[in-house]
Amino acid sequence: MIAVWAPDASRVRVVSGGAEQEMTPGADGWWSAELPPDADYAYLLDDADAPVPDPRSFWQPDGVHGPSRRYDHDRFEWTDAAWTGRALPGALVYELHVGTFTPGGTFDAAIERLDHLVELGVDLVELMPVNAFDGTRGWGYDGVLWYAVHEPYGGPDGLKRFVDACHVRGLGVLLDVVYNHLGPSGAYLGRFGPYFSEHHRTPWGPGLNLDGPHSDTVRRYVLDNALGWLRDFHLDGLRLDAVHALADDRATHLLEELAAEVDVLEAHVRRPLTLIAESDRNDARLVTPREAGGHGLDAQWADDVHHALHTAVTGERQGYYADFGSLATLASTLEHPFFHAGTWSSFRGRVHGRPVDTSRIPGHRFVVYTSDHDQVGNRATGDRPSQGQPRGLLAVAAALVLTSPYTPMLFMGEEWGASTPWQFFTSFDDPELAEAVRSGRRGEFAQHGWDAADVPDPQDPATRERSVLDWSEPGRDDHAWLLDLYRRLIALRRARSELTDPRLDRVEVTYDEDERWLVVHRGDLRVVTNQGTSPRRVTLDRDIAEVLLASADTWVEGPEVALDGQSFAVVSTSG
Repeated sequence: MIAVWAPDASRVRVVSGGAEQEMTPGADGWWSAELPPDADYAYLLDDADAPVPDPRSFWQPDGVHGPSRRYDHDRFEWTDAAWTGRALPGALVYELHVGTFTPGGTFDAAIERLDHLVELGVDLVELMPVNAFDGTRGWGYDGVLWYAVHEPYGGPDGLKRFVDACHVRGLGVLLDVVYNHLGPSGAYLGRFGPYFSEHHRTPWGPGLNLDGPHSDTVRRYVLDNALGWLRDFHLDGLRLDAVHALADDRATHLLEELAAEVDVLEAHVRRPLTLIAESDRNDARLVTPREAGGHGLDAQWADDVHHALHTAVTGERQGYYADFGSLATLASTLEHPFFHAGTWSSFRGRVHGRPVDTSRIPGHRFVVYTSDHDQVGNRATGDRPSQGQPRGLLAVAAALVLTSPYTPMLFMGEEWGASTPWQFFTSFDDPELAEAVRSGRRGEFAQHGWDAADVPDPQDPATRERSVLDWSEPGRDDHAWLLDLYRRLIALRRARSELTDPRLDRVEVTYDEDERWLVVHRGDLRVVTNQGTSPRRVTLDRDIAEVLLASADTWVEGPEVALDGQSFAVVSTSG
């Protein structure tokens, strides 16, 4: 049997095999009909003559405008029965985009590169959105059918093969999901019922109806989707996109409800299930346990750490980077994840954020990175730090993230300093929509001083091709040097408990703004960095016992360490 929620419709028909069938109305706006197990089908609402796909479709073999196909989760033969999961504390996350991780751009092609992630020391692979969106290529944030897996990547079975292959290799899998908006093409959801609110707006249009009339069913749509990824696709967690756009005035916020239901599922499947939020509010209540009045999520991205590190390394100060750039700012974010914590934000023109109680909230609840899909792809030309910065500064940035008290995340290719950009690309068939995206992108960056001619055409297939990782690079020259350094940093993080200690109140950072050196104190370890171009001598608070890892020649005597320009050293000290 199939069922669809259409509370305002007076008539619903299902089209399958060229025939129309009247559906039977039931309670609370649900309509049902019987169909064969493998049928293709679509719905006609009221007097419409163009059928549309099922909002809860698992399979869209002909794209988001075509019919849905029934899908049986029980037919897939899993081999991961022994998988016990990966907990977030102490883990390393690796963000990848299926469509550009390999030239093939599919789940099966990505499987062929998983051993690289194992050798690197990755614990959790975070997939950018893979639910169905219009076109063959895109970032995935324009999804319109939240339950279906993008067919050009390999469809639902392809995702399951990828997850199964990861689990065999000891890798957990997180999935980026987008519940705050729909893409501009194939967004038929609103035709079925009041899924969107008249009172809440987002940067992408109407907000989801999470608190108005009929919102019980809308919330269930989100909750069932999230639980389905974890249960039916054996995923180990979700990254929740832009949760600040999920406006919900109910006493129990959707995120709190989701966390509670995931806890129930976690107890049943007997493995860790992780929820990570993206939010620009700088509010740790997201990751505060429900028993203490929070939402109870496991972690959230901490953009302020990225901004402080990026500006200190690159010298950029435009836009939201304006308040960052000093070593004092970087030191602050290495001790406290939010730089804006009830303080003035010049970019916003107001006070922003809320202080974090570092004696109560562990550092692993904050995900940090030198780059991610947004911080690279939302630059005008999609240039990575590795395309403009010397290898020494790339190494310094990596060391500060990978030895931090937070949960570190890498963006695909960063570990070898990929020379390929990661640019914004789409493949909409509608010419008017394609031109709107193209002109909108160029107009946005023109306002920030970029020449429109320098902004890649999102619709040009070459834009995606330029963004595909070059897998010949990891074995060459500076790429190989940086990859080896990343591997050794990650191995050191695993070997020394001081580096996975999440207690933020035990982290101390000292620095000299003029001399451009900074030292992070982690138990008996000291992470000493020199971001200047000239050699520096730094006197520590204790005698140095051993140099555990260095990116360049390092001299030590007593409490003093001498570093080359743009280099770092991790040393152990005598207590």
